[in-house]
Amino acid sequence: MSGLKLFHTMSGSAVEVAPRLAEAEADVQGLVEAHMQAMLGVRFLASEYSTGPVHGGRIDSLGLDENGSPVIVEYKRGTDAGVINQGLFYLSWLMDHRAEFGHLVRERLGQPAASQVLWSAPRLICVAGDFTRYDVHAVREHRRSIDLVRYRLYGEHHIGLETVASVTGHSAAPRMAARRRAAGIQRARTEGGAMTELAAAVDEVLLGLGDDIVPVQRKQYRAYQRLRNFACLCPPRQTKLLVYLKADPGTVDLVPGFTRDVTGLGHHGTGDLEVQLRTERDLERAQDLFRLSYAAA
Repeated sequence: MSGLKLFHTMSGSAVEVAPRLAEAEADVQGLVEAHMQAMLGVRFLASEYSTGPVHGGRIDSLGLDENGSPVIVEYKRGTDAGVINQGLFYLSWLMDHRAEFGHLVRERLGQPAASQVLWSAPRLICVAGDFTRYDVHAVREHRRSIDLVRYRLYGEHHIGLETVASVTGHSAAPRMAARRRAAGIQRARTEGGAMTELAAAVDEVLLGLGDDIVPVQRKQYRAYQRLRNFACLCPPRQTKLLVYLKADPGTVDLVPGFTRDVTGLGHHGTGDLEVQLRTERDLERAQDLFRLSYAAA
């Protein structure tokens, strides 16, 4: 149970807004599906998607996240030990029906989105009233990307979402990190090596912000994801690195040559705040912005 307390302040007093569960599972599902991109960073594709007469099931929600990863969302009103296994069952079905999912993406989001589906990182998001310590332990034993998200309703117009556990399916992450560092040292001996070393340092800083961060590698960028992306690191350029953050540019004192508002401008990755890094000193200056974006994800 979350220890978060919410208060409504008015007329000099503070009145606690008591959290509550939804009346029915469908109420949670309908609310999240209506605002899935804002709440989960996932583009909604389908609700109650049938897995066919042989499989005999219905996936609560199907979506595509910011990096093109297929997403299954399963909901429970309260605590239900079966939600994780149920979701993993559907995730296994999805991996065996990639062409069907690709057709759905093409139909709903268009061919460009369908051609960019990232099958190396499918995700399961479980949204429920609560989870047990056994649930948290169970997801850590799987080689899938799983997010456990606790919800609470406050009053008539507010919902709180809290990530209880977030596990990446990339079990070889430590070995990959070691190979990245070794590759960075080797490439640093060639032209552009300084930017490669700086990129490795940025990677280390971003991953060090929390234990719940999942890195997702795409050709055009490397995303750093909690429930949603909070940072995207583009491949090194000759003289600088570009990092895109989810921090609101309107709340940041923009510095020419260092930070830029790219709202509405096309770029790789996600986020409206562009940070330009050229030196380790720039990286030090950027760390407060990294933390700001991480906290907002």
